[in-house]
Amino acid sequence: MRIAPSKIKHLQALVKDNSGLALLEFAMGLPLFLALALGGLEFANLATSHMRVSQIAMTVADNAARVDPAIDEADIHEIFSAVSLMGEPLDLEANGRVILSSLQHNGLTGSDEGQMINWQRCLGDLAVEPAYGKEGKGKTGASLRDGMGPTGKEIAADPSTAVMFVEVVYDYQQLIPGKLFSRQIRYETAFNVRSRDVFDISNSSSPALIVKSCA
Repeated sequence: MRIAPSKIKHLQALVKDNSGLALLEFAMGLPLFLALALGGLEFANLATSHMRVSQIAMTVADNAARVDPAIDEADIHEIFSAVSLMGEPLDLEANGRVILSSLQHNGLTGSDEGQMINWQRCLGDLAVEPAYGKEGKGKTGASLRDGMGPTGKEIAADPSTAVMFVEVVYDYQQLIPGKLFSRQIRYETAFNVRSRDVFDISNSSSPALIVKSCA
């Protein structure tokens, strides 16, 4: 059986035709391009979330440390109102937890001497416990002898002052569904109080303000 010369020429033309090659290459490379682009967006979102959580932790500790000559529940409400605004892009109140602790010397001596959490306030719906103890820890003994912070890097307050210790925990919200970057972001920071003479917290508003407790 012989193939007609015209058909042979037609087949040769098809073999040599590369007019659709670019489109084919684009179709093959598109999934990789999309994966790289979306991965880049996710990395950028993760980095931005870390930066915002870190800034919130520092802002809370700094603002709480600046309050003088005493601190009141009204001050806590103002500080946490600022946090709510800063955390809006993260929906921090729904997906995170801010824990503000007043770390002080417990005033005891001997084997009971140590640090204590004199008061503690929280903001956010995330179910997470304070990493170093709740309000009242260390008041009657040395259960918080070395202070607050990771082992070997604890922060302690001098007997005549207090430290505003802040923990911010945030459940990272991915842009892309899945578990590629599903993780919890956590930052801690601490500031010595500036010019405060009274370290207990008051509630002098009338009527009294709701206490932002960690219960």
